[in-house]
Amino acid sequence: MVLPTSQAGLGEPFAPVTFSGKPSLADLLTIESSASIFYSYARETELSKLFSDADARTTLLVPTNKAVIALPRKPHEGPAPVREGVILSEAEFDNLSKQNVERWVSAHIIPQSPISLDGPKEYETLLDGKNVTFTPEKGDKDAPVWARVLLNGNVRLKGMREASNGVMYILDGTVILD
Repeated sequence: MVLPTSQAGLGEPFAPVTFSGKPSLADLLTIESSASIFYSYARETELSKLFSDADARTTLLVPTNKAVIALPRKPHEGPAPVREGVILSEAEFDNLSKQNVERWVSAHIIPQSPISLDGPKEYETLLDGKNVTFTPEKGDKDAPVWARVLLNGNVRLKGMREASNGVMYILDGTVILD
C-alpha cells in the first residue's frame, strides 16, 4: 500500500505497526488505573523513558493510588517542609518539587529485571544509596512467590504484571525515603 504524498511524504510505502509479544511497562501503567497517581508523577521525569525503552530491563515498584494518598507528605513535597520563614520563588519551588518527585520515583525503580524473590534479597534502586529488601513471609504455599514476600518488612505486593521490558509489582505502600 502506498499512501498519498500528503500523508507519508514522497509516496513512501505504508508500514503498519504490528503488536508482537507483551506490552511495555508504559503500556501497563497506562491501563493500570489503581496506579495512575504514580504514573502521573513518573511522567514528570526523564525516568519515564525507561518505561517504553525496549532494551531496558526494569523492575517497577508501583504504589497504589490509595498508598500515595495515605502519605503524610506527597512526593512533590519532599521529606521535610522548607524551614519556617524561608521564602522560595516560584521557580525555586518548582525546581525543588521536581527534584523531590525525581527522588521518589527513582526509589521505586530497580534497574534490573527479572529479580529473585526467593529468600531475603536486597536490591539497589535508581536513587543513590537507597536499597529495598524483599523478605519471604509464611503464607499460602500455592500463592505465587511475589504474593508471599514483604517489601522492606511491611509493604505487601498486591499484584504483578510482566512487560516486554521488565516487571511491575503493585504495592499496598510506598518505598519510604529516609
